[in-house]
Amino acid sequence: MNIRIGNGYDIHRLVSDRPLILGGINIPHSLGLLGHSDADVLTHAIMDAMLGALSLGDIGHYFPPSDPQWAGADSLVLLSKVHQLIRSQGWQIGNIDSVVVAERPKLKPHIQKMKEKIAGVLQLQPNQVGIKATTNEKLGPVGEEQGICAYAVVLLLQG
Repeated sequence: MNIRIGNGYDIHRLVSDRPLILGGINIPHSLGLLGHSDADVLTHAIMDAMLGALSLGDIGHYFPPSDPQWAGADSLVLLSKVHQLIRSQGWQIGNIDSVVVAERPKLKPHIQKMKEKIAGVLQLQPNQVGIKATTNEKLGPVGEEQGICAYAVVLLLQG
């Protein structure tokens, strides 16, 4: 059996007048993430991990911020397109492990719904999608609540 592992990372600035979307879920908060699409850092990190596992570049290659068609795009739609790409090359996801780093809001109440949403798009069981949340202990731009970041690792299986 052939396997591949990819990792992904994304960070976006927190601003007012934007929704906070993580893992495809709109999370109540006074600030949201700024980006060309919906700025869902968790979904973006997962997509980059999927693409990286197969040396297919990153999401900026497929959904460049210079292209107006992706303005405000739902990252779950983009995730579905990346999933179709890896499936067309004969690969499937074994599992995903990820972590979202944010000082606020508390994400634990939303994690199960995020797992279910991402699993649904990727045709996985929720137990194949690991999502954890932590803070940056008030250190750096994430700790100072200037942004939110996410890390992801994806295992791909051929066949």
